[in-house]
Amino acid sequence: MSSGEARHLDLEVSLAPFELGGEHYEVAPPLVPVRLDVTRTTGEGYSLRLRFEAELRGPCVRCLEPAGHHATVDAREVEQPGAQDEELDSPYVLEGVLDVGAWANDALALALPAKILCRPDCAGLCPTCGENLNEAGPDHAHEAEPDPRWAKLRELEL
Repeated sequence: MSSGEARHLDLEVSLAPFELGGEHYEVAPPLVPVRLDVTRTTGEGYSLRLRFEAELRGPCVRCLEPAGHHATVDAREVEQPGAQDEELDSPYVLEGVLDVGAWANDALALALPAKILCRPDCAGLCPTCGENLNEAGPDHAHEAEPDPRWAKLRELEL
């Protein structure tokens, strides 16, 4: 390849499951089709672009019901051997070989939201009884616990 020349590769990458907040999330499909664009830069360098879509499935962080998140990934890296700037040296290129699987896993992790929810307005679980508040009626309530700071006064017999 000469400087400025580009290639497009359609590949399949196996993505590992994720552990987020102590919960297990599977990636679907197991083999994700990815598009890799490679452009030759001046010298011995490359500009790399990775694009794919994947679905993560696992529990909702609020109510623990099944949830999913569709992620669209568009990641870029630059590999310019001998460059003084660390930003021009991709950690996914080792001895001239691109580790597409590691790059795809990291790019997917960066594309995920902070919380995976079953729906945007998920109400979660009742902190008192653990009932799913999405299914509980609007009249779901508990009697307020007495303030523990007044416990000794309740022991007085008047």
